[in-house]
Amino acid sequence: MSCQLVPAQEKRSEIRAGNSRFIATLAPAFSVAEARVFIERIKGEFADATHNVPAFVIGHGAAVTAHCNDDGEPSGTAGRPALAVLQGSGWGDLVVVVTRYFGGTKLGTGGLVRAYGAAVREVLAITPVAQKVATHTVLLAIEYHYFERVRLLVSAHHGQILEEEFAGDVTVTARFPVKQFPAFQDSLRNLSGGQLEALIITTEEDTLLPLPA
Repeated sequence: MSCQLVPAQEKRSEIRAGNSRFIATLAPAFSVAEARVFIERIKGEFADATHNVPAFVIGHGAAVTAHCNDDGEPSGTAGRPALAVLQGSGWGDLVVVVTRYFGGTKLGTGGLVRAYGAAVREVLAITPVAQKVATHTVLLAIEYHYFERVRLLVSAHHGQILEEEFAGDVTVTARFPVKQFPAFQDSLRNLSGGQLEALIITTEEDTLLPLPA
């Protein structure tokens, strides 16, 4: 199954080059509008900075919108290297702003390219990754003697239990990647001799599921 990898949460890191501070703030963004809102928020937070260089990649595969801006740095020395690192990561739906506080020492063209690229690589390295997948949320009422075996089945088929209610029976709400659900349903029927079946209550096209560290 192919994964669409995205940042699991917003992260920030800082490096120094030639006495300048380069602060990279990265976040998930699922539309150009969302990316631009994030960029304006970071520019507002660091309004006193020398430069706030943005780059984003929205979408995956062939359906990608990419953008960058040098924000006053020499042409091609800031936004492009930042964007190149994003594109080389294999992730999509992400936006970064690299904030620079000038430290008094000019870095030159090559130094700027290296610094902006390094700042983005640094923040990517500390950002947890998630996959964007279509999921089913399902509901299942089971007798108590099935409960532990059903929990094991959910885990074995990459599902996640969202809620458990204990009454006359146990009612389980769980979430599965759409591609994993048919195999879970088959295993459930085999376990119960055809008596148990999960009911799909909602389907989400873009669910973020964290990947193991």
